[in-house]
Amino acid sequence: MNLTDPDPTDTDPTEPDPTPSPESVTPAPAASTPRVTFADLGLSETILRAVHELDYLHPTPIQEQAIPYVLMGRDVLGTAQTGTGKTASFTLPMLDVLTGSRARARMPRSLILEPTRELALQVAENFVKYGKYQKLIHALIIGGESMNDQKDALTRGVDVLIATPGRLIDLIERGGILLSDTKLLVIDEADRMLDMGFIPDVERIVGLLPANRQTLFFSATMAPAIRKLADAFLSNPKEISVSRPSSVATTITTGLVIVEPLQKREALRQLLRAEAVQNALIFCNRKRDVDVLYKSLVKHGFSAGALHGDMAQSVRFTTLEKFKAGEIQLLVCSDVAARGLDIGGLSHVFNFDVPIHAEDYVHRIGRTGRAEKLGRALTLAAPEDKWAVDAIESLTGMPIPHLTIEALPPAHWAQADVARPARRGRGGRGGRAATPAKAAKPEAPARPEARPKAPPQRKRATDATQAPPRVEENTGRVVGFGDEIPAFMLIRRRPRPMDGENADAA
Repeated sequence: MNLTDPDPTDTDPTEPDPTPSPESVTPAPAASTPRVTFADLGLSETILRAVHELDYLHPTPIQEQAIPYVLMGRDVLGTAQTGTGKTASFTLPMLDVLTGSRARARMPRSLILEPTRELALQVAENFVKYGKYQKLIHALIIGGESMNDQKDALTRGVDVLIATPGRLIDLIERGGILLSDTKLLVIDEADRMLDMGFIPDVERIVGLLPANRQTLFFSATMAPAIRKLADAFLSNPKEISVSRPSSVATTITTGLVIVEPLQKREALRQLLRAEAVQNALIFCNRKRDVDVLYKSLVKHGFSAGALHGDMAQSVRFTTLEKFKAGEIQLLVCSDVAARGLDIGGLSHVFNFDVPIHAEDYVHRIGRTGRAEKLGRALTLAAPEDKWAVDAIESLTGMPIPHLTIEALPPAHWAQADVARPARRGRGGRGGRAATPAKAAKPEAPARPEARPKAPPQRKRATDATQAPPRVEENTGRVVGFGDEIPAFMLIRRRPRPMDGENADAA
């Protein structure tokens, strides 16, 4: 059989026409299904107009699946990796659901619970962007802001209340808010709520809501404890999972550099100079390390800012706005910025410290590579951090490629078997961790057998002529101890009655 393509001009008139008849032609495969647009999801014209102005045309998988069910009034249990657009999957349909009626004073019509102030601010910004052509009022109830101003906002009536559990509990206890008219509840980042110990507050808040409500429950991971909460809060929910839990987006390129602890700052500076960094988040495990690293980067001429939970809310907000506006290139932060921050075009994420909890790694690097854009996430690991890196690779199901810095001597994993430290402050997720195995100590040389101690003997008086203490009959005063006895220790007794005329005279 000749496999070469025949010459179209070389034909034999005696042979039948090679052109097949229409009946023998195999149908061509159907064209690929066109991508879904926001207009196909049932959203109103005002919402579509705002979304179109933001150049959003095609919804993400979590948005495509969740929005129709939210519009239907169903409870939703959504699981998706960070950076997939979970926030818009509930904010967009909520704007349509709440249109057409007004809220009463101190009685919000919907409630969104967020674990951190930054997440709450992010959600509030989304309502401003998507609801610009609707007359819905939203309020932000977070710590670090004036409670009187927040009470005034609630008094005027709120359609959408975005709150952190702690400040909301404070307002409830002060009688500043009633939840009896709240018909739509959103619990966002439920796994983070569990980590931060907010679940008792959330349970208390949910107990004050009407039983006949719609609940939307979103989480980046679905641990057994999260599943238990979902079963308690939701009623016949539509479960949506668009990716394997705790997976890393395919748009993110990762890398790992093993470096000695004292050389980590130099290694970070080398990476910042070698990489084409447009803007970057740099994560530290401890708040004090955030301040130290921030000052070091500024000293070496980098445009940097700092962000952690101990800073005043006004400072945190101003720093974050400067970073989003491009006034600051590098933002050194704690895990307070690991979730919910949607920073357009974030090119890099650096882990100055390997996160203690593997789930935090997924959320940290999820700040880049969003909206189908490429991102790069690099991690600096000390030789004793092997256990943490192993936990991350086990969670994500993929190894982190190792990189080297030519200007620094190579480092390797520590040979000693260093165990994971005990978890603290994670809402009951941790247990008692195994302690590192200790090397056997050499036996100490045997000590000579000590002689038995003699039984204690009563101390003899040094002055044989010293008289024992006695009590004076007339005054009842103890004498015989010298002049050093304190006054409050003196024992006073009543004088004995005297016989005869001496007694009458007394």
